[in-house]
Amino acid sequence: MKLAFSTLGVPGLPLPEVLALATAHGYHGVELRAHPEEPVHPGLSAAERAAAAALFKEAGIEVLGLAGYARVAAPGDDAPVLAEIRDLLHLAHDLGAPHVRVFPGADPERPVEESDALAARRLGSAAEDAAALGVRILLETHDSHRTGADAIRVLGPVGHRQVGALWDVMHTWLGGEQPADTYAALAPHLGYVQVKDITSAQDTTPLPLGSGVLPLTECVDVLCRRGWDGWLCWEYEKRWYPAADPLAGLLGAGREHLLRLLDEAA
Repeated sequence: MKLAFSTLGVPGLPLPEVLALATAHGYHGVELRAHPEEPVHPGLSAAERAAAAALFKEAGIEVLGLAGYARVAAPGDDAPVLAEIRDLLHLAHDLGAPHVRVFPGADPERPVEESDALAARRLGSAAEDAAALGVRILLETHDSHRTGADAIRVLGPVGHRQVGALWDVMHTWLGGEQPADTYAALAPHLGYVQVKDITSAQDTTPLPLGSGVLPLTECVDVLCRRGWDGWLCWEYEKRWYPAADPLAGLLGAGREHLLRLLDEAA
C-alpha cells in the first residue's frame, strides 16, 4: 500500500513546504484540502493550477485526491451541489488527482430513503462528468452516512465505476461497525482509506497513530488479508483542533507505525 497525509493536518501551509514534509518523511502522496483557506482550491487560475501540478511532479509526490465539502444528500436544489462537484472534478483533472471527496450531509429530520435517493441521483448525474475527466468521486463515510452499510445504500443504486467510497476509520468505528463488515460493504467501491487516532468517542482530538482507541490494527489486517493494495491516508484534524500537537513532528513516527502494521498483517 502507498502512504499519504492530508493537508487538514497542516492548515494553510504553502505547497513547497507540504511537499518537503512528504519527501522528508517518506510519504508517497498528499490529500489536498480543497478550501479557500488553503493554497489549492477551485478558485485557482489555469496558471496557478499548472504551477501546483508542476511542483508535485518535480517532487515526485502524487496528489492522492481533493478533499471537497459538497454534501450530496443535503436538502435543496441539485444545481449548486452539482456545480460544486464539477468544480472539484475540473480542479482534480488539472492537478492530475484521481479522486475527489464528497460528504453525505443528509438532514436527520428527513426520511432516510429520501436522502439516499437524493444523494444517488446527484452522484449519478455527476458520474459522467467524472468519467470524461478521468476522476473518481468518493463518498466519505461521514456524518449522516458514517458506516459502510450507510454508504452502500447510496453507492449501490448509483452503480457507476467513477463513483466510489472513502473509508474514514473513525466514523465507521463511531457508528459501531466492525472493520471486516465495513470492508465487506465497501470493497467493490473502495477508493482509499483515511486513518487517524483519537482518545475516545467523546474526545476526538487527533492523536499520534497507535496512541488512541481506533482499530487501526484490525483495519490494516482486513485490508491485507483481502489483498487490497490501495492508499492509506493519515487525516490528522489539526484545522479543527488548533491545540493538537503539530503534525510535522509526528509524520515520521506515523509512517513507521503504518509500516509496522502492514508488516505484521503480511
